Amino acid sequence: MRILLTGHQGYLGSVMAPVLSAAGHDVVGLDSGLFADRVLGSAPHDPPGYAVDLRDVSAEMLDGVDAVAHLAALSNDPLGSLAPELTYDINHHASVRLARLARDAGVRRFVYASTCSVYGASGGDDLVNEDAPLRPVTPYAESKVRVEDDLAKLADDDFSPVFMRNATAFGFSPRLRADIVLNNLVGHALLAGVVKVLSDGTPWRPLVHALDIAAAFAAVLAAPREAVHATAFNVGTERNNLRVSQIAEHVAAAVPGARLLVTGETGGDPRSYRVDFSRIRAVLPGFDCAWSVEAGAAELAAAYATHGLTTPAFERSFARLARIAARQAEGSVGADLRPVGHA
Repeated sequence: MRILLTGHQGYLGSVMAPVLSAAGHDVVGLDSGLFADRVLGSAPHDPPGYAVDLRDVSAEMLDGVDAVAHLAALSNDPLGSLAPELTYDINHHASVRLARLARDAGVRRFVYASTCSVYGASGGDDLVNEDAPLRPVTPYAESKVRVEDDLAKLADDDFSPVFMRNATAFGFSPRLRADIVLNNLVGHALLAGVVKVLSDGTPWRPLVHALDIAAAFAAVLAAPREAVHATAFNVGTERNNLRVSQIAEHVAAAVPGARLLVTGETGGDPRSYRVDFSRIRAVLPGFDCAWSVEAGAAELAAAYATHGLTTPAFERSFARLARIAARQAEGSVGADLRPVGHA
């Protein structure tokens, strides 16, 4: 298929593009380039694509496209909370507009990157499946719920949206994100010798490797329509449902000499949930996540060391908030988060 991959120059997109290409698809990218130049190690071989903000996509960009894999978004809770109005404008309104353009252009499948954060404060230790109540506690998660609702209304005999509720991502990507939990803890362990947890360590987090997310998207794109049409899938594995303190312990084990410190200074965290991932395995026979948190921590530690990750790069180049602030200060990104020169 000819697949439009939005956010192809981001953390997940840089991993997913080669996976989709290896599956035989003709991949076309679409990205505003906010983080395209932040690379650790060798630069990825990006597919050809459009340099455009998600809010400025035009109908002709969907010509000849068979499916959309939609990753582009303001992609973390702190950034969403900093600019909630832009979060809804980009993550919600622009995503739904893209889906309408895709439907009108004859695109048959629209695979949307949602999040397990939609379960928010699920309460208790029970596993939540795709039919559980949605309790988002941040603008980022709320925007994902709104998009799912609106895409479901667009579903018809010719247009099939699919909702991929990804667990919290981890793992190496040439366009690293240092502001997600495992990637962040490994960086601090390696650079500062301390695995520092500011919460009390008790919240549950489901985690999933970037490569497993890419494999899940590839599997859904190849699945029969009737198996995935207008369906939500939790993406991850139950063995990676861990408390934050357990994640930190795996990091300490992966970085010899690192000291584990749980301060508890920020107390608990309302974002606590354990997730049931059985539906995606049942609907997509043969699919399962390959990466454990332990293996991911070891992979990250090795990659950081091999590529010479430094503290300034870790704190500024590969953290979303810090990078956007730096680009705004230098004048290459406007207050609306469009790269200067974009419409």
